[in-house]
Amino acid sequence: MKNRICVIFTGGTIGSRALGDKVDLRHEEKSFLIELYNSRYPAGIEFDELRPLNILSENIQPSDLEIMADCVRGVDKSRYDGIIITHGTDTLCFTANLFSQIFCDIEIPVVFVSALYPLDDNRSKGVENFANAVAFIKSVDFGGIFVSFENHGENCKIHLASRLIAATEISGEYYSILNVPFGKVCGGKFIYNENPLNPTFAQLREKRKPCAAKKLCMDMVTIQAHSLLNFDFYRFTEVKPKAVMVQLYHSGTVCTEGKEANFKNFLKYCKNLGIEVVIAPVDSRARTYGSAVGLTEACTTAYDISFEMATVKVLLALGSDKNIEEELKTNHFFEKLY
Repeated sequence: MKNRICVIFTGGTIGSRALGDKVDLRHEEKSFLIELYNSRYPAGIEFDELRPLNILSENIQPSDLEIMADCVRGVDKSRYDGIIITHGTDTLCFTANLFSQIFCDIEIPVVFVSALYPLDDNRSKGVENFANAVAFIKSVDFGGIFVSFENHGENCKIHLASRLIAATEISGEYYSILNVPFGKVCGGKFIYNENPLNPTFAQLREKRKPCAAKKLCMDMVTIQAHSLLNFDFYRFTEVKPKAVMVQLYHSGTVCTEGKEANFKNFLKYCKNLGIEVVIAPVDSRARTYGSAVGLTEACTTAYDISFEMATVKVLLALGSDKNIEEELKTNHFFEKLY
C-alpha cells in the first residue's frame, strides 16, 4: 500500500455550506472535508487534492464532465492506492454510471462520495462516506468505479457505479439495481456481498477492454411511463432528436391501447421521422405481458441494465458515432445483471 489517495473535488453539497435556509458552494483552497476526516480518523493517509470544478451537480454540462474525465486521465495512477471524487447527489447517478463506462479499464479503484447535507450540518454523512471510501480503497487490489454512500439508519454501502440507480424522491437515498450492493463497510472494514449477481474479486482483477465510446451527445429525449401519459404532446416539429428513450414500468410494460396514451402510435410517428426509439429496462428472464408483446422486436431494447445505465450508453453511442444496439449489448463494467 502506498497510503496515498488522490481526491478530486467538484463541488456539490459535500463541498457546500449552509447559509441560513440556503445551501451554496464553499470556495476553499484547503479541504474542510479532509480536515474533518483527519480529526476523526487519523490513519496516516496522505491526500493530494485537485479542484478541476466547483459546481452544483444539477448544473453540470457535457463540458464539465469532460473536465472531470480529463482530470482523472491526468492522475499518475502509479502513485496512488485509489482516487476519490466528491460529487453532488442530484446527478451522482449519471456521472457514476458514465465514468463506469469511460474508465471501465482503470487499474485502481475510483470511488465517488457525496452528502445529502453540507458538512457543517450535523445530519451530514459526508465525512463517513469519505472515510468508508478510504477503507474500501485500502481493502482491495483491483480497479474500477464505485460509489460509497450511507443511507439513513444503514451501514455504508459500496456500489458498483454501473449499477447505481437514481436517488429516491425527496429522501435522496441511493441503491443498486435489484437492491444488490457490491458490499458494505462496517467498523472500517469492507465486507463483500456474496450475491451471485455480483462480480467476484477474480473477475474484477481481470484486464478489461477499454470503452470505445467516449463522447456524449445530448440529442435525445427521455420519457417516463406513467398513468394517462399523452404521447401526442411529443411532436418534433422544430427540433428532431436522434433518439427517444422510454422508461418502461417495472414489469417492462407501457400503455399500448387507446389513442393519445398508446405507445404504439407514438412509435410509428418516431419511425416515420427516422428517430430511433429505445425502451428500458427490460428483464430478459421475465415473462412478457400481453400489452408488451412485440415491443422488444419493434424497438431498440436495453436488456438487463438499469434505465440510468441505458441512458448513458445511448448518449455515448450518439456522441461517438457508435451503433446504439451494440453499445447496449456490451458489458464494459459489470452493468449487465446476467
